[in-house]
Amino acid sequence: MIVSAAWRGKRFAVLGLARSGAASVRALVAGGAQVVAWDSDAAKRDPRESWQPGFETADIRLADLLEADLTGFAGVVVSPGVPLNTHPIAAKARDAGVPIIGDIELFAQARGELPAHKVIGITGTNGKSTTTALIHHILESAGIPARLGGNIGLPILGQEPLPEGGVYVLELSSYQIDLTRSLDCEVAVLLNITPDHLDRYDGFDAYAASKARLFAMQSRGHAAIIGIGDEASQGVAKQVARSGRAEDLTKIAPGFCMDQSRWPALQGPHNAQNALAAIAACEALGVDQASIDRGLESFPGLPHRMERVATRNGVLFVNDSKATNAESTAPALAAYPRIHWILGGKAKTADLDACRSGFPHIVRAYTIGEATEMFAEILMDEMPVERSGTLAEAVRAAAANAVAGETVLLSPACASFDQFRDYEDRGDQFRAAVEALA
Repeated sequence: MIVSAAWRGKRFAVLGLARSGAASVRALVAGGAQVVAWDSDAAKRDPRESWQPGFETADIRLADLLEADLTGFAGVVVSPGVPLNTHPIAAKARDAGVPIIGDIELFAQARGELPAHKVIGITGTNGKSTTTALIHHILESAGIPARLGGNIGLPILGQEPLPEGGVYVLELSSYQIDLTRSLDCEVAVLLNITPDHLDRYDGFDAYAASKARLFAMQSRGHAAIIGIGDEASQGVAKQVARSGRAEDLTKIAPGFCMDQSRWPALQGPHNAQNALAAIAACEALGVDQASIDRGLESFPGLPHRMERVATRNGVLFVNDSKATNAESTAPALAAYPRIHWILGGKAKTADLDACRSGFPHIVRAYTIGEATEMFAEILMDEMPVERSGTLAEAVRAAAANAVAGETVLLSPACASFDQFRDYEDRGDQFRAAVEALA
């Protein structure tokens, strides 16, 4: 794991004992800190569930942090899932004069003791998981040691340190940036900013300002790569330029035409921008063009996000189960010219307006789940619709209707909880239904 001698003899409080919180407890104790930990879920407070057996229990104490005296603590390490705008821990820590931080800040504090390395931080409302995974894949394909972490994969503190010359590739949500004070990324990437998570912020401007802090923490001379397809991101690019860092700035413009035919897992205009950002990030680290090209061509994509499941009789089957709202479905509808669209589930909105630009690509729609009737009514004047009800029936019907050159796309624009455990279960069952076809 990643630890720092700077924590030795200090006291930290950890709120939230899911993956990142448990990894923080383990790293802090291994670094010689004393930890007071808490989670509202009693099961997560069980040491057998939250951290590895074998740590000296004297260094870990379980106590409700809202009742504990935090005076003299070095930090309150909070899970990104804790809403600081409403949770009383924010006032409790402020009154005690204790900083509220996250596991990414602990990683930043430990960097000085790690073998020489670089960090790429990627943020944005949409596309950051794909871009993070793509950068990581390109680096590994080029033979450069790399670790994936942050908002994707395993908690970064729980991973083994990289050898000299390695690169840590971190997906960073706005919540994680809020909890970070000193992460100086050699390469920082902002893909876009659109309204999201506004229940956690005092309006859209505050949400955008959270993203912008990733660049405020950078030193001059470190690369800033910013997509300028929206007004808020354009504003962040201007801030970076006006701060005297114009030479550090690379702007990724929308609508740039490029040949994506050799990148099977990177289809659609949104993935063109993701690829451009990844290319710019890898170029900033000195990766050669041939290695970048190989990485783009061999990138497998992310599970459940425009994932190519199979090709049968010339028909491509794509699992986009992670698209749980209309906005996240729209890019998939733009990516393929003739689509048999499987959609539905537990609807988050009563419309599909965000998908409308993709309607000309749809050959036929197949509605499932709670939204079967509602979505069928919305779409029936726009395209042929079948009320399939279940995912298995929709797959069978779409496979029967599709011809070579067309795509059967599961992109539900809905949550999964009406018929499935989660979106991953839904995607796995789509794959199983495809595999079961004659």
